[in-house]
Amino acid sequence: MILVGLIWYAIYLATFVASLYALVEAVRTPAAAFEVMDKQTKKLWVILTGAATALSGLAVFSGRGVLVIACLVVTLIYLLDVRPAVKGVGRNNGPYGP
Repeated sequence: MILVGLIWYAIYLATFVASLYALVEAVRTPAAAFEVMDKQTKKLWVILTGAATALSGLAVFSGRGVLVIACLVVTLIYLLDVRPAVKGVGRNNGPYGP
């Protein structure tokens, strides 16, 4: 039983760290990049990743994570789909530099 609890705690902690990273990246990305790549709005992604960070942080500190899987899904969508699309918008870097 203790092993199962440790595994869930590791999942909560990994989700919290990933969602915190996604939140920081969403805040740092310019709002125009989201619109150019047609990936909803910056405000929506900051709210979603912020909620995921808050809920997964609550799970880490309380030991109960009812919505951690939903937080993980939001975080993975941002990190694997949205962030790569909006990351290079606005940069005019060619193969030999800017």
